[in-house]
Amino acid sequence: LVTGNKSYADITNEVCKPLESFPTKTWYMAFGLALFCMLFGFANIAYLFWEGTGLWGVNNPNGWGLAIINFVFWIGIGHAGTLISAILYLFRQDWRTGINRAAEAMTIFAVMAAGIFPLIHTGRPWLAAYWLFPLPNNMGPLWVNFRSPLLWDVFAVSTYFTISLVFWYIGLIPDFAMIRDRVVKPKMKKAYALLSFGWGGSVRHWSRFEEVSLVLA
Repeated sequence: LVTGNKSYADITNEVCKPLESFPTKTWYMAFGLALFCMLFGFANIAYLFWEGTGLWGVNNPNGWGLAIINFVFWIGIGHAGTLISAILYLFRQDWRTGINRAAEAMTIFAVMAAGIFPLIHTGRPWLAAYWLFPLPNNMGPLWVNFRSPLLWDVFAVSTYFTISLVFWYIGLIPDFAMIRDRVVKPKMKKAYALLSFGWGGSVRHWSRFEEVSLVLA
């Protein structure tokens, strides 16, 4: 648009091209590498569960160690994504639009990665993670310890993740509507119509879109 060589239709076609075509060999190679890294990570987590968190050097004087370092690191990465997207939106920087989706997605995945480490830190999550949530139980007055940093993580991470997810999804609504208007298969059209919440691109829709985005930012 800046150079005058492309129209809005050309840009729309470029944006939708990855969704309307089959993945390339490069994509499969990148996916295979990512899949290998994920399986390697799961193998390490399984080994940690088998041997215990002593592998991390966790003991009585050293209560967190590697777990809290990784937790804080990924939370910091998530805050960076929020900073890039939300702060630049508040200051109305037009160049933000080219990177905001990646920044918001980075926030969501970073928070998901951060949430893994307090869970792993409990040692045997299927036995201990239950007590991180204020669920009713039949063991008398037993309740969660609201002074525990583990419980702070539950509330902080879940709240941050929820708001970031909503902020990311709100920005996708016009795009879902664009794809809805392009797809041919009835089932896919219904699915994208549901995701787009009946978006029509009217002035009223854009006004509400801006208001909600501003509040979330």
